[in-house]
Amino acid sequence: MNAQNYDKLMQEQIEKLDGRKKLLLHCCCAPCSSACLERLKDYFDITVFFYNPNIDDKEYLKRKNELLRLIEITGWAEAADCDHDTAEFYSRVKGLEKEKEGGKRCEVCFKLRLEKTAEFAAAGGWDYFTTTLTLSPLKNARLLNEIGKSVARGNAKWLYSDFKKRDGYLNSLKLSEKYALYRQNYCGCAFSRSNS
Repeated sequence: MNAQNYDKLMQEQIEKLDGRKKLLLHCCCAPCSSACLERLKDYFDITVFFYNPNIDDKEYLKRKNELLRLIEITGWAEAADCDHDTAEFYSRVKGLEKEKEGGKRCEVCFKLRLEKTAEFAAAGGWDYFTTTLTLSPLKNARLLNEIGKSVARGNAKWLYSDFKKRDGYLNSLKLSEKYALYRQNYCGCAFSRSNS
């Protein structure tokens, strides 16, 4: 069976849009967000949603402030504030602490973040929601798209993505340099930091 081309599915969804729609974009950091925002800004009114309870406080604030700086510089989006409850993350991944990076712990973390994004999108009247996580060459786009589709609710539809396609990751490196963005070298949770 051929692998699904989620970038192509996203392009097909965009081609069918009847005018600009509202998109809630779950963001993990400014560097990944830069290329995703640039790709989507001409089609959607974008609100970034920085919901990452996997990231400990000091790093969380550093990444959040950098994302807010990026959207202030570019004007490509607005920001929605949300809670930062690391206890929720640690509760969900209890027993999975020793899992390898990219394994079951990450799947649980992805689901937690996308569930919250879907809930927020449905409650706030967004037309679509998606995540910047598919930009990373280290993240499983198939898994992220399956989770996103499965947690969609209300009128907020999942926007398929594989932002690393069409040189998305390379573009994020260029945009990071252009805007002097802070680039971290680990996913964000304490477990990935100890593996980096």
